[in-house]
Amino acid sequence: MKTNKQMIQRLVGTAVLAAIIVVLQLVASGIKIGPFTITLSLVPIIIGAILFGPVSGAVLGAVFGGMVCISVVTGADPGGFLMFQQLPVLTLFLCLLKSTAAGLVAGLIWRVLQNKNNVLAVTLSAIACPICNTGILCIGILTFYHELATGWAISEGFANAFAYVILGMVGLNFIVELVINLVLTPVILRVITIIGKRFHF
Repeated sequence: MKTNKQMIQRLVGTAVLAAIIVVLQLVASGIKIGPFTITLSLVPIIIGAILFGPVSGAVLGAVFGGMVCISVVTGADPGGFLMFQQLPVLTLFLCLLKSTAAGLVAGLIWRVLQNKNNVLAVTLSAIACPICNTGILCIGILTFYHELATGWAISEGFANAFAYVILGMVGLNFIVELVINLVLTPVILRVITIIGKRFHF
């Protein structure tokens, strides 16, 4: 059973990681591959999901999603802005859904595997987070924005919308996000070990 002190520590820790996500999103707004920006905020989401549980992971994912929504509405994210012009409510929902699910799934994977193998648990959480984030985006675009994606595909010389979405639009973004997460897995493991021991998580 969690003590009041532990609850406060979790709330403060989640708030600090949320602030880091906001800063990272502001920094990453200028780093683009194709029409979409690179995501640097998945690492603090993973750390929060592991340290503080799936709910905190989902909250941090929602914070990230909220920042993406702002970029989409203001036009800072050109691809997202075009989607927003076509289906505004659905676009914002998709932005929030994909990142919230990413944090939630990362936390659930850690919770299931943490007592079996810490390294495996962190690694799979780090892999699942970008898969959820990118996978839900791909499904959403191909399902609801097929005409828009087809236009992008033609302008970029791809045979069809599916090829463009998977290989051109999010392919490189996903690879970069996945590599960053995997490279930082030892760092994530070290951070959660130190903080976990210090605050008895």
